[in-house]
Amino acid sequence: MHKIWEVTAETKTLPTLNNPVLIEGLPGIGNVGKIAVDFLVEELKAKKLYSFFSYKFPHSVFVNEKNVVEMPKLEMYYKQFGKGSKKRDLLFLVGDIQPIDEESCYAFCDEVLKLAKQYNCKKVITTGGIGLQHVPDKPKVYCAGNDQTELQEYTKKGMSVEKDIFGVVGPIIGVSGILLALGKKKGIKGVALLAETFGNPLYLGIKGAKEIVQLLEKKFNLGVNLKKISKDILEVENQLLQKASDWMSDEFAHPQAGAQAKKKDVHYIG
Repeated sequence: MHKIWEVTAETKTLPTLNNPVLIEGLPGIGNVGKIAVDFLVEELKAKKLYSFFSYKFPHSVFVNEKNVVEMPKLEMYYKQFGKGSKKRDLLFLVGDIQPIDEESCYAFCDEVLKLAKQYNCKKVITTGGIGLQHVPDKPKVYCAGNDQTELQEYTKKGMSVEKDIFGVVGPIIGVSGILLALGKKKGIKGVALLAETFGNPLYLGIKGAKEIVQLLEKKFNLGVNLKKISKDILEVENQLLQKASDWMSDEFAHPQAGAQAKKKDVHYIG
């Protein structure tokens, strides 16, 4: 059987990491996890460590501002805080896509956990969104885990995490769930931090992402500038909600015009 995933080291010298924690943030509901972890990678100036490729990538490419096509990306970054620091080093799993089927998802998570274990990583945090039918004013963050002791670390007093997740969400689909399940089999403890967000495909869950970043800052004392993720929240939300409102108004008031607008607003070519 051929290998589904190809892993490429993006640095000539592989780093030595201090008791690292793996933090995952890939696209999902409201892109909450992606926004949060992309922000951490940028703020902490994390360095690229590995890239992933598979012939099971979605059959589409992105077009950049120079009209050049680009493959979707799945990458791992790392952040070292230095020998004198008491902070744990970090691994970040980020990208543009998720694996498209069950087999490739399990195989991808298996590859990621193998890499994590090479760096003696014993903890993983996955992130994502919980879709609501309205825009939450102050999104709650729920926590699920693969180990009861680890779960208590995030639901103890002062962490502002909702621990009663049973009955609130259904299955955790994709990498955010499978990393935890396979991690348990491989002796890597972990939690999923899931923030409430508006379940509209046009909506970006920046508020939920901010809540997750705040929790990670409180837990690991990362030293990130939360004002950066705060300043554009209201503006972006208003723009997206107006766009959604305009689209819905056109669709119901002028069905034919709405169809034409949808046809013109192309996000992929197939």
